[in-house]
Amino acid sequence: MNCLECGEKIVGRSDKKFCNDACRNAYNNKQNKDSSNLMRNVNNKLRKNYRILKEVNIEGKTKIAKSKLSQLGFDFDYFTNTKVYKNGSEYKFIYDYGYKLLEEDFVLIVKN
Repeated sequence: MNCLECGEKIVGRSDKKFCNDACRNAYNNKQNKDSSNLMRNVNNKLRKNYRILKEVNIEGKTKIAKSKLSQLGFDFDYFTNTKVYKNGSEYKFIYDYGYKLLEEDFVLIVKN
């Protein structure tokens, strides 16, 4: 059998696919490149949103203008989950920080 990455003859177990760890890593990195870029970009946006909410929500519960969050670079399209409470309030969460859109272009930020 030959290495899937470099094509060299493999010595050792009959089920080996790579001649060494470097070839295995290089092969797997090529296979995962597209999905890794997408995931890295999404995770970077989530991390940035989280950092912004954490910085502006010092008291544990904060009301702020939506435009102010946007100016800070907050992207409202990226969040980890949505929670609807019994009273009908819908919060979007980025891990343990949540926000609810209020009237008059304001946002309520909470820490769960």
